[in-house]
Amino acid sequence: MTEHQAVILGILQGAGEFLPVSSSAHLALAPKVFGWPDQGLAYDVMLHLGTLLAVLAYFAKDWLKIFSDAAKRPSGPGGRMLWMLAAGSLPAGIAGLLMKNAAETAFRDPRWIAFNLLFFSFFIWLADRKPAQSLGEDNFTLKNAMIIGFAQCLALMPGASRAGMTMMAALFLGYTRTASARFSFLLSTPVILGAGLMEARKITPGDLNAAFASGLAASFLTGLAVIWLFLAWMKKRGLAPFIAYRVILGAAIMVYFWK
Repeated sequence: MTEHQAVILGILQGAGEFLPVSSSAHLALAPKVFGWPDQGLAYDVMLHLGTLLAVLAYFAKDWLKIFSDAAKRPSGPGGRMLWMLAAGSLPAGIAGLLMKNAAETAFRDPRWIAFNLLFFSFFIWLADRKPAQSLGEDNFTLKNAMIIGFAQCLALMPGASRAGMTMMAALFLGYTRTASARFSFLLSTPVILGAGLMEARKITPGDLNAAFASGLAASFLTGLAVIWLFLAWMKKRGLAPFIAYRVILGAAIMVYFWK
């Protein structure tokens, strides 16, 4: 893989991880569209480490407050949020282990990706249009965190989108767009970390080259910018442009790859 290819993949990962458009779909499609060798799921997961660093950097104060409050008063807001995030991460961790082979093979078929982009766009649209979304971050419960966590499992299928599924579930449960996005981003941290540690075992010293570093840097910088821009967007606007993009992309994939 060249540095140029790695940077493009890093940008796709950094943007797609935090927008409801599915980074895994873009990473699976890029080599097919550009005629590159498939970089494989292991490299995709390692690119996720760039977005992990982005979310850790952006929410550094939040994470420090959560852990500090949890240590001082486990039953307080920080302790409760830590339990919410742990509960929300558990379903995806189990599903990832059980469905790893399918995620590496069948789920990366372009026609399956196109179906997921189109099918889940309808439910994201319904959630985004749901009235009376008034619950804030202080209103997350263990039950709701688990529901959002189970929705996150759908993101094992490229085209569903981890950000899309978690925000969709939170919006259906009545949380505001901002609270839904922030919880989705915080919830990405343990999932990406766990997947990254699992796949890191496959990385050899020879893989740690300039292309690898370029992809990681592109993923980090793009992810950091997208988090900031998307949270600002969600304070005043909804998900309509991203839903439209999903539909257009899904339809284009159907036309391009269907045989």
